[in-house]
Amino acid sequence: MSDPSPPNSHAASRFYANYMRLLEKHRIPEHQRRWYVRHVEAFIKAQNGRRIKSLSGDELSAYLEMIGRENRLAGWQFSQRITALRILYCELLHTPAADDVDWQYWLDSSRALDAEHPSTGRQFTPEELSHIKERKSVGPLNGVRAAHRELLVRFTTEVRRRGYAYRTEQSYEQWVCRYLLFSRGELPVGACAASSIKAFLEHLVVIRRVSASTQNQALNALVFLYDKVLQQPFGDLGEFARSKRPRNLPTVLTREEVHALLERMDGTHQLIASLLYGTGMRLLEGLRLRVQDVDFGYRRVHVRRAKGNKDRFVPLPGKLTDALRDQIDRVRETHEQDLATGHGEVVLPDALQRKYPNAGRELRWQFLFPAGRLAVAPYDGTIRRHHLHESGVQRAVTRAARACGINKRVGCHTLRHSFATHLLEANHDIRTVQELLGHADVSTTMIYTHVLNRGGHGVMSPLDLN
Repeated sequence: MSDPSPPNSHAASRFYANYMRLLEKHRIPEHQRRWYVRHVEAFIKAQNGRRIKSLSGDELSAYLEMIGRENRLAGWQFSQRITALRILYCELLHTPAADDVDWQYWLDSSRALDAEHPSTGRQFTPEELSHIKERKSVGPLNGVRAAHRELLVRFTTEVRRRGYAYRTEQSYEQWVCRYLLFSRGELPVGACAASSIKAFLEHLVVIRRVSASTQNQALNALVFLYDKVLQQPFGDLGEFARSKRPRNLPTVLTREEVHALLERMDGTHQLIASLLYGTGMRLLEGLRLRVQDVDFGYRRVHVRRAKGNKDRFVPLPGKLTDALRDQIDRVRETHEQDLATGHGEVVLPDALQRKYPNAGRELRWQFLFPAGRLAVAPYDGTIRRHHLHESGVQRAVTRAARACGINKRVGCHTLRHSFATHLLEANHDIRTVQELLGHADVSTTMIYTHVLNRGGHGVMSPLDLN
């Protein structure tokens, strides 16, 4: 198919007619197709007369980077433009450049981090976050938040004052809202509090059938509410129904399954998944890495502010050294272009933004796996580049496991489980594995001894003894 030049030629009409048929094949709604055509027209115009068939994969990626720097571009608009070009190159033009573009990375970049995301949530005050949640959420919990805004702000403020993790803040606030909803919008106090809490906890077990850890988390949230916020401890609850659901053993892949899984992936997703398996990091720990956290000299990765607000070092896989150097070079190029357009800032942890106002523009603080587009903060309008959203990596791992025919429930955390199990299979000390995983108690690490190939006690099946 030749390029549509001149724009009113017969070749151009045939070009767009074929493109429209592809849009129909992909079930793009009819009222949206004209926008896809406009995106292609804008792309062709931006090439200033160059034949679009002659463009390389790097040039296509550079164009997508340019789009991602538009200040007010919504996620769905970015995704629509990427899809328009992917259909153009992968299905209409069939040029080699189409294989050199990490299309899935760009599509995943269209989803920005939510205001309530752990990487961005603490940049908002409890009052700001309360308004964001009310404006964003729907359903009965939204009404609870509006009716008890002052209480929830006090609750969140007390959680932060005591230095709890942001995930804990999110979970506790959610349980308080659910408790208020269960209590029909009224907060029981005094003598009624204990009986109401007891009824709520039994409701979770009998009706909702939650696990023991979930019930305990709800109880801890309510204890915190009454004891630390209201300063009205409800005392002993007495006997109540407790969850009896057992703790499940983690799913672990064999070495062959891990290698097959990683080979089915490509681009940025493959690098991230390989790093998760090679270091044992959690998904968000990997995505939150900054450029300065990769230490090639000591061959280690610095995991900062992990679960329990603790730092730790994990080994840097030698096989990923070259790929990580290339990734840092790409981050450097993107950052320099961001700075040239007046951007280039990232979110800094805690009060570092006030202490070092210019640190957010330094290369060493840039995320190792940045998103493909800029994001606008909902309150102050600050334009920053965050890291990739975790959902894209999760979908990529799930797709790869399905393509490999692995009949296990596989996710990103499965790579962490496999890391620990394979180290124990290689006869590494369990205390070392505990330190690498960041577990506070060795009993948490001991669970992996139950999923080793040789069994928890090294017992061979009697069927294999014959």
